[in-house]
Amino acid sequence: MRYAVYFTPEHDDPLCRIAAGWLGRDAFGGHVTPAKAFGELSAAEVAFHAAAARRYGFHATLKAPFRLADAASEASLIEAVATFASEATPFAIPRLKLAQIDGFFALIPAEPLPELDRFAGDVVRAFEPFRAPLSDAEIARRNPEALSPQEYRHLSLWGYPYVFDTFRFHMTLTGRVAAEEVARVRTAIEQCLGNVLDKPVPVDGLALFVEPTSGAPFEVRSYHALGKQAERKTA
Repeated sequence: MRYAVYFTPEHDDPLCRIAAGWLGRDAFGGHVTPAKAFGELSAAEVAFHAAAARRYGFHATLKAPFRLADAASEASLIEAVATFASEATPFAIPRLKLAQIDGFFALIPAEPLPELDRFAGDVVRAFEPFRAPLSDAEIARRNPEALSPQEYRHLSLWGYPYVFDTFRFHMTLTGRVAAEEVARVRTAIEQCLGNVLDKPVPVDGLALFVEPTSGAPFEVRSYHALGKQAERKTA
């Protein structure tokens, strides 16, 4: 069993609903929906391109998937996420845009946002005590030979190469897309998204995701509103 601390919009947020429809699976409860055709892509092609992202659900990685340390428990982790969230200040990403990162399509901030980078770094540090050390097999799966020295250092110290100065906020929508398919896939995603990216995206919650067994789809185990919202929702 592995856990991860991710950002995802709350369940009823339009972006979350639309992204879950594209992926064909809702991380809140794991409900699976049939793929739909968009643009020039058939439903089968959409399902194919979304397959790699579908298992993880719509999210941005903050604390990458980890096994619990021996002294930690799920209950203590949930309590820690709740406490961290209650003490954090909500903010917003002014605008997301569709882009390609290493061949896959994702939503990324349209402009650099230092506040978001700091928040992500705080999450990495806060939940490090809950992370079990990486096994040799887990390190090997990260293809360490392809990492930069700094990325490898982060992997060794924090269990993930892309933190702090190498962090890139992204919400993945596809696997790697062949060059000849890029234009068709981009058009399909843009049609699916419609005008939902015209509005700022509130960063007002943290989600604890869980992978129940190796290779199983990730699901939201608990969702925690940031700051004073948490007080209102539990009052």
